[in-house]
Amino acid sequence: MPSLDRQDDVFVLDLGDEENRFHPDWITAVGVALNEVEKTQGPRALITTATGKFYSNGLDLDWLFDHVDQQQDYIASVHELLARMVSLPVITVAVLQGHTFAAGAMFALAHDFRVMRADRGYWCLPEADIDIPFSSGMAALIQSRLAPQTAHEAMLTARRYGGIDAAAVGVVDRAVPEDTLRSTAVEIAQAQAGKAGDTLGTIKGRMYAPVLAALRDSHPLA
Repeated sequence: MPSLDRQDDVFVLDLGDEENRFHPDWITAVGVALNEVEKTQGPRALITTATGKFYSNGLDLDWLFDHVDQQQDYIASVHELLARMVSLPVITVAVLQGHTFAAGAMFALAHDFRVMRADRGYWCLPEADIDIPFSSGMAALIQSRLAPQTAHEAMLTARRYGGIDAAAVGVVDRAVPEDTLRSTAVEIAQAQAGKAGDTLGTIKGRMYAPVLAALRDSHPLA
């Protein structure tokens, strides 16, 4: 399960050591951690990472198929988590130490910056291959963060981007060796920690108002 730690002015949210799928309990735990980051006063920033092979493998499809009657509420909770990351009033950096797929890839895009391991792991939007369409809110998020041609390729072809390729097309900001992954993210976050607060939150809210509206107004997958 997710756990929150702090290194000086930088909060470190470890998403877990398994596939880190969006189980309702996992979503709740991430939300509790974000509450802690948001209510803290003074300079602060947030990095998210994970332990092991995966950063996040996206929606918990097993849980979803077993709880079809709760689909709308579940997708709404996923959308709200993505919206909250987009608008969080601190600088956020996703540290992609492992595979980052589907909703996990969207969660990474919801951060302000992304740092990815250069030599191992993939970032991928596999929805075209697994026959699950993007919701309007998810599509809006992806298209707000990626260049049009990159979004087009990623969404339609389900291409798997390694770190070097992901950095070349702007999916991530940097691709670095594993041993400098965390320190690079902390450096980025620490440099921007003084900007945390209401003004930053307002800037994000206005900059991404259409995305936030789409995420909060559109719940179904189809």
